[in-house]
Amino acid sequence: MNQLLGNCTVVDARALPVKDAGVWITGDRITAVGPYGEIASRARAAGPVVERDMGGAFVTPGLANMHTHFSLSLPGGGGNAVKDMGPHDLALYMADGARRTLDCGVTTVRNVAEKDHADFALRRAINAGRAVGPRMYTAGRALVCTGGHGHESGDTMECDGPVGFRHGVRSQIKAGADLIKVMISGGLAGEHEAISTPQLFADEMAAVIETAHAWGRKVTAHAGPAEVIGAAVELGLDCVEHGYQLTPQVAARMAEKGTALVPTLLVTRCKEFFDELGVPEWMQCRSLGAGPRHIESFQMALEAGVEILLGSDMPPFWSFEGTNATVRELENLAEHLGPERALHAGTRGPIRWLGLEKDLGTVEEGKYADLIAMDADPLDDTSAFRGVRFVMKGGVVSREDQR
Repeated sequence: MNQLLGNCTVVDARALPVKDAGVWITGDRITAVGPYGEIASRARAAGPVVERDMGGAFVTPGLANMHTHFSLSLPGGGGNAVKDMGPHDLALYMADGARRTLDCGVTTVRNVAEKDHADFALRRAINAGRAVGPRMYTAGRALVCTGGHGHESGDTMECDGPVGFRHGVRSQIKAGADLIKVMISGGLAGEHEAISTPQLFADEMAAVIETAHAWGRKVTAHAGPAEVIGAAVELGLDCVEHGYQLTPQVAARMAEKGTALVPTLLVTRCKEFFDELGVPEWMQCRSLGAGPRHIESFQMALEAGVEILLGSDMPPFWSFEGTNATVRELENLAEHLGPERALHAGTRGPIRWLGLEKDLGTVEEGKYADLIAMDADPLDDTSAFRGVRFVMKGGVVSREDQR
């Protein structure tokens, strides 16, 4: 099917906006982008075309959320309800979250620990058209030492020693993992650990990274303290999640080595979310108390030139502070990055990390038609993404609000 989007401005992180634009889509990919008159003439000459008047909207690539959990279960009543789900209930719960995520304008997600490999079933269902959701790139179960961060749930796999961690990497790749997630320090949600607790020895970290890279998979690590992060960066770590306690020296080394940061700023400033889930006081105090140092760490990464990528940690679709968690996190980033760099952090940057830049991340000829639209200009104010009213993934419209 030929489609033509008109009466819009095309905005992405690659080039100047294209005003009065036309976007011609054939099947699931973009055939051409440019001045509306020229593109419309070409599209109509090619045969029947479905034309969509975008009402002056700003059209951007779909957002990419690099830290998602569709089966998240934090300590507390809300998390316990998810933990207690049987496999059938869990599958439906995660599928509903995937649908809601796409409706928010998130067309690509990177899952970094899901329960019992249900993420692979969900990915297959979405790819086969049996479920609606974003493009999923997933780590399967995160690797953790015995008793380490997140060991209480089916979204992690306990390993010990270099041999154990090599086996862990291979087991996730066997199941279908696109990347590997490893917990190398304590975190906010572990009652009997500290953020600064190292949880892997150097030979274990090396085993994870070496094995994953041998199989062509990148590695991202849940990590807080600078010393632990620095050691992993020297071993070739590809990405850091959170990075609560960086130093300028470690941040500089991350930039030199090309190690990206997904700062997940929301996790230390989300009391409303914690209250909603009944998160216990000990975790709330630890999380919210870590906020000032978290921001300092993030600013060190910015000053060093570390690649910053969007990731919410909270479920990407969750209603929070007047919008969804993905957009709220993007707004948090924009406070420090500015709107233009925030757009890169939410679109082109994540896609490049995933190695998908030939197919996604910008609005240009030959790429998948993963597009969203809103009435305000996201280059003026990132809060424009609060007004997403049109979502297309692979040429299929999943949301089109009536105006």
